[in-house]
Amino acid sequence: MELITYVTFLRGINVGGKRKVPMEELRAICERLNLQDVKTYIQSGNIIFKSSIAKTDHLANILHDEIQKYFDFDVPIIVKTIDGLSRIIEKNPFVSQDDITANRIYFVLLNSFPAIELLENLSQETFENEQYAVVDNCLYLKCALGYGKAKLNNNLIERKLKVLATTRNYRTLNKLQELCN
Repeated sequence: MELITYVTFLRGINVGGKRKVPMEELRAICERLNLQDVKTYIQSGNIIFKSSIAKTDHLANILHDEIQKYFDFDVPIIVKTIDGLSRIIEKNPFVSQDDITANRIYFVLLNSFPAIELLENLSQETFENEQYAVVDNCLYLKCALGYGKAKLNNNLIERKLKVLATTRNYRTLNKLQELCN
């Protein structure tokens, strides 16, 4: 049975002392679910593992249910294959080294493709000091003043596009890709 490498993103944990999920406990949960070669990266809920399960939504549901049972709160989860993550990184339209170095580039990972009419509605809006592009199931975001001051943040994107989303910066996504290889 072939093992597939996955990168999993938990949304909204370990922020401001709320919804604490220690990485050691998260790794233990993954190992109890028979996920292989489990690694976590930083405290924001990034997990790399291998599994023979071929469906990302099935893995997301299994992890979600187990984490909810263990920690007694809801944690939205997005699962990508390493190939899917690599495609997201490759399609990034914001490639200025100055922007990357200054930490202005963000990836808003979407759990599904937004409805065309919702994307069209969003495209009618402008956000000062921010540029974005939606390619497949990722909204690429360039924040001239940094993500902390962004109006087009994760919560707004979820509301406008009616999809689950979680945001990571350029460095984090590239480090996760590196850890997979």
